[in-house]
Amino acid sequence: MHEFEVVSNEKIADGIFSLVISAPDLARAIQPGQFVNVAVPGNAMSLLRIPLSFESVDPEAGTVTIWYAVVGDGTNRLSQMQPGDRSDLLGPGGHGWTIPEGCKRALLVAGGIGVPPVLCLARELAAAGVAFDVCLGAATAGKLVGVADFERLGAASVHVCTDDGSEGACGFCTDPASELLAQGEYGYVATCGPEPMMAKVAAAAAEAGVPCEASLERMMSCGFGACATCAVETTGGMKGACMCGPVFDAKEVVW
Repeated sequence: MHEFEVVSNEKIADGIFSLVISAPDLARAIQPGQFVNVAVPGNAMSLLRIPLSFESVDPEAGTVTIWYAVVGDGTNRLSQMQPGDRSDLLGPGGHGWTIPEGCKRALLVAGGIGVPPVLCLARELAAAGVAFDVCLGAATAGKLVGVADFERLGAASVHVCTDDGSEGACGFCTDPASELLAQGEYGYVATCGPEPMMAKVAAAAAEAGVPCEASLERMMSCGFGACATCAVETTGGMKGACMCGPVFDAKEVVW
């Protein structure tokens, strides 16, 4: 359990906010791909915490940055929290990304609000000197986030696709991802976003013979394996995303 204080909470795209919290112990402990379960004040009838991935950390400043989409009452109340407001969270939860030893180049594929954990991974890859390409998808240009961040981190290429063609190519980011994988230059693929998107990425990676990990979204109500609301069907049976994920080996997920 960590108490936190809001440092900032700003809208960065249509329906998407960037929340910066001060939580020094968490900032020193959390790893790329893990999540936190946030208690959002404002509704005594709401008993569940909100599971959220994070975009970046600053251990020296003791801050964690979380990007989230407003999709219901809980995230709407979260968007109304102001600097100085306080609450608590559980974390870090689950386990994150595992970059294969000796990987020289990676492909990162993210859609919608699946960008934050993939962007966090990109920071780790850049620090380790691993080259990477990025495929990003969003419904419209107004909901697109992370492009400039990936470019600043040194992405060799960033391929943008939107459903309506308002930014980048019109279509799905799985198309350029499949084309890049066909070139056979990658040692690792990581993906997060809508499940149909991740299933296509996983299939393309399997066909190319490249290890692939996927960060799955589930309602992790308790965050520590007690409630069984975040089950994921795998080749080894049902597993809880909060303890066995949220990052899974894509070939073990029953898509």
